[in-house]
Amino acid sequence: MLTLKMAFRNILLARRRTLLLGLAIALVAALFLLLRIASTTLSERMIESATTLSTGHVNVAGFLKQRRKGSDPIVLGRAKLIDDVKELLPDAVRIIDRHRGWGRIIGPLSSMNTGINGIIYDQEQPFFGNLKMALENQYFEGGQEVSKGDFKKLIEPNTVLLFVAQAKKLGVQVGDTITIVTEASGGQSNTADLTVVAVAEDLGLMSNFNIYTSRETVLSLYRVAADTTGAVMIYLKDPADSFATMELLRSKLKDVKSYQMMEYDPKPFWLKFDKVSGEDWLGQKLDLTIWSDEIAFVVWITRALDLVALVVIFVLAIIIAGGMANAMWMSVRERTKEIGTMRAIGTPKSMIVSLFLQESVLLGVLSSTFGVILAILLVLGLNALQLPIHDNTARFFLMTHKLVFKIHIPSCLSTIVLFGVIAGLGALYPTLKAARLKPVDALMQGK
Repeated sequence: MLTLKMAFRNILLARRRTLLLGLAIALVAALFLLLRIASTTLSERMIESATTLSTGHVNVAGFLKQRRKGSDPIVLGRAKLIDDVKELLPDAVRIIDRHRGWGRIIGPLSSMNTGINGIIYDQEQPFFGNLKMALENQYFEGGQEVSKGDFKKLIEPNTVLLFVAQAKKLGVQVGDTITIVTEASGGQSNTADLTVVAVAEDLGLMSNFNIYTSRETVLSLYRVAADTTGAVMIYLKDPADSFATMELLRSKLKDVKSYQMMEYDPKPFWLKFDKVSGEDWLGQKLDLTIWSDEIAFVVWITRALDLVALVVIFVLAIIIAGGMANAMWMSVRERTKEIGTMRAIGTPKSMIVSLFLQESVLLGVLSSTFGVILAILLVLGLNALQLPIHDNTARFFLMTHKLVFKIHIPSCLSTIVLFGVIAGLGALYPTLKAARLKPVDALMQGK
């Protein structure tokens, strides 16, 4: 406790040096925490957006090859497969199935390619709970500032749910009709007219690539039997268990339930058509993936951004450590006589080392605490403003249309600890040099 008090006193005495170095540490700590908050928020939002729109934590899908060059992304024996999955994973939070497809939707102003999700309304309450009905004036020029539409109408065949960006591009509002064109397994094109029954607010740019209609509509478009599905989607208590759960389910479905399995390929299903069509087998094989596989491109980009952030932080940490080492060298030189006096009266080397290390660590902790508080206040201020994001590229990476970040206390505390350690390491060498000074030499140098 005595050395800690002395360390605190020394920090207060060297006000100018403390202020400059402390401010530098605080700013770097604030930047570091902001990058962590952005990265963590992006990761959580990516999982939330992906598992809301197009994938479960674990997906049981597959391909049907009725001819050598075939690659239909459907699974036969839907009812039995769902029962088998439920039996093997009794602790899963939720198990649903969705038909999946790809087509072109055509409206009065434009057309666009999009993924098609055939849903069963009664299974999708968590999905609709994450959606917010858009105001009409958000997507239709001259529209009213009211929400129109009803998610429940998706029970009816030939109805569709769009998102704001899609409705705006197509030039439609609730009650209008769009045309969808798909290609069936035989190569022929099938079309259907769908009534827009709801327009939801965007869930990041990923919502641009998905529309939702009834399962019966997709069955009709692709001319497939009722006992087929596109994917069985499994939701877990902890998304971190996704890969382990997938591997367990893969082995059980193969060894216990005797399903034919594809080799694990961490890619979205729509990137596997060419590979499957080139393989020499016929019949049905299951393909298991996890949520990150289905949005692999986005995950790759975010990991690249994380790597860039780590490089930046590493460089900044070296600068801070260098600054701390330089500050300690200056402190040692200024207090050489004081060190000599302490050694002359019998102060052990360990106490000298402890004094300087505590001084540097204390400075690092206090400064980084100030930086953490600054970062938190900045994030809270941005969250309060609810700033809209108009740039599509920014929406793509942030997975939202408003600038909102999540703060996690463990990240804040670990930032303070990290910068305390960096400050201590930066001061370690000059501190050891100070402790090795002989009392006579220290007193002579201090004159």
